[in-house]
Amino acid sequence: MITATNPEPLGGIAGWATDLMEKLGAPGAGLAIALENLFPPLPSEVILPLAGFTAAQGGMSLAGALLWTTLGSVLGALALYWIGAAIGRDRIRALVARLPLVKLEDLDRTEAWFARHGAKAVFFGRMIPIFRSLISVPAGVERMPMTTFLLYTTLGSALWNTAFVLAGYLLGDNWHVVEQYVGVYSKAVLGVVALAAVVFLAVRVVRNRRAPQPSPGARPNVDRPVYRREFERDRVNH
Repeated sequence: MITATNPEPLGGIAGWATDLMEKLGAPGAGLAIALENLFPPLPSEVILPLAGFTAAQGGMSLAGALLWTTLGSVLGALALYWIGAAIGRDRIRALVARLPLVKLEDLDRTEAWFARHGAKAVFFGRMIPIFRSLISVPAGVERMPMTTFLLYTTLGSALWNTAFVLAGYLLGDNWHVVEQYVGVYSKAVLGVVALAAVVFLAVRVVRNRRAPQPSPGARPNVDRPVYRREFERDRVNH
């Protein structure tokens, strides 16, 4: 796409998205956003404002841009939901049981939290970079009711998409400014996540060092699920 202030064709992701929209119109914007859900490195903060700018230039209608980008978001989220459902809760628990410094009790608390707040997590998660795509996976693992998942995914996606499409529509040739501001937001989210992970690991390491170590030959506590499985397996093998 060539604009008055940018006479050179766009390259990279913006150029790829522009080609899709020029060839397919509003459905091209929807396809780009569906792929953005599946491949998070594709930034919605580039694709959505560009869709709005394209609408402002007459390449598609504004209503079409909003409708198709929201549809693309929902379809991409659905694909991730079914990936989570295919992985399943048992595989997740088996993986967590093998991870150092992470306990099944942590997963149990996470599952309990998601059972209480899953709808809100899906809704607000659709408006948080990084989590926009990832939130659909635990929803699938926990088999959130499909109607609930679709409702809150659609609402959250519609709000996020509308804000950025309208920004691109109103900013015109300056649509790319949106990416700069959202980049700061994304980095802040990533920083908070990284800090939380470091704090969690540090606390867990300290607790493990302070915890009393079982004496050699001591029988494990079979009341805990992870030990019960290990104890029963050892008993069968012997």
